[in-house]
Amino acid sequence: MKCRPQFDAVRQPNYFILNPKTLVTTSQPLSFTIGTGTQVLSSALATCLETKHELIFVTCFWSKKSKASEDITLLLHKLSEKALAQKHTIQVRICFSSHSPWRRLHPSVRKGKMHHPRSWKRLGLPKPKEIQGLHMVVKSIFVPPFSVMHPKFILMDRKKAWMPSCNVSRQNWFEGCIEMEGEITEKIYEFWVAFWGKRGAELPPLPLDSQERPGISSPGELAPGSPVISQTAVPSHPAGIPTILLPSPHHWNPRFSPLWIRYTPHTTPFTTFLQHIFRAAKSSIYIQTPNLTYRPVMRALTEALKRGVDVHIITSKHLMVLEQLATAGRITECEVRRLGGRYSHLKKAKTIALRRYERASRRGQPVENPPRLGSLSIGYYKPKSDKSVKDPNEPVKSHLKFVCIDDEVTILGSGNMDRASWMTSQELGIAFFSRDLAIQLAESVEKALDGRVKYAYELSM
Repeated sequence: MKCRPQFDAVRQPNYFILNPKTLVTTSQPLSFTIGTGTQVLSSALATCLETKHELIFVTCFWSKKSKASEDITLLLHKLSEKALAQKHTIQVRICFSSHSPWRRLHPSVRKGKMHHPRSWKRLGLPKPKEIQGLHMVVKSIFVPPFSVMHPKFILMDRKKAWMPSCNVSRQNWFEGCIEMEGEITEKIYEFWVAFWGKRGAELPPLPLDSQERPGISSPGELAPGSPVISQTAVPSHPAGIPTILLPSPHHWNPRFSPLWIRYTPHTTPFTTFLQHIFRAAKSSIYIQTPNLTYRPVMRALTEALKRGVDVHIITSKHLMVLEQLATAGRITECEVRRLGGRYSHLKKAKTIALRRYERASRRGQPVENPPRLGSLSIGYYKPKSDKSVKDPNEPVKSHLKFVCIDDEVTILGSGNMDRASWMTSQELGIAFFSRDLAIQLAESVEKALDGRVKYAYELSM
């Protein structure tokens, strides 16, 4: 990976500029959970009861009226009781970007806002006197007009990490969460320190006994949540799986321009890696994304189809339409129709090329056989049935961010295939290089989507 030399120093975090290889590491994925946001967070939080010294919780949107917020509050109470019983203090850092439409009035945007303990109750968090075993800091950062801090992750004792696709919200959406340990946790911690862990949010060094592996939490300590759609245990890889952390610093300038002017995406590890992996795809590209509004992504997929790569996309209809219009000037449904129409043109061009090839072959003229045209499948997420929409455990939209290339490389994280994620928002992704893991996670997603997809296009030649 290469970052542009004139990288804007104001953009944060930028700790990887001089040596992007520091983002390359290994990991041991432990499980992959699929369900609603409440379900996948509840599953992760139950394990967070193992916390011995510190817990870092980072999300984009924080809703105080959500079930996830209630679960976090309950977890904080339990951890405080545990810390008091063991006569030590557990450090907790809660970081988010937005909790209301008034975020555009956010003060001191680059330094962030430290939420005074007196205001925690307004966020649905416990009062300080209720969690005396914890030293908790609550911080938020938002840079107007569109630079939302979109990453979502949980880091426990710098030894175990979760990367969910969901926010702390009331939305019943189809989400996923990867649980992992290994060297990747150090890289996630470095990302947190570089951006969040400053100006009052710093963490003290971990004690020596933190080198021990986390213990097993006793069951039933948190209020049981509803069953997840699926939870897949990942087999152990003794040497770890080659992994790259993919941060993408925020940028305040959305670079809106006339239609005839094309801006390339800001050069970040996240955007650079995705562009490279789309170009390098040999057989298949699978993308599941809430929105699909970024034209360079669409062009990259078109080029992949021309090379004979099969492209499979799952997205959502009527999801955050106003946000799409504000940040991209277009919506997913229009881009899907545009890609479907583009495929029709590719088929016509392919047919003409084949006829030329056949005529040249009959004449004995040396000519190269044109490459096959890849197939294109685009489906919209839908609940399993009309009745299930009223079921609080049935996701109504898809919010999972999942990319699988050639059944070899898997990318998870916060980044969407929309203009906001590629141009203005801060993002954090993670790429795993393992065929076994790619196939296992792809099968989990496929099974979870059974009966939950309506295809708009299933095209091939």
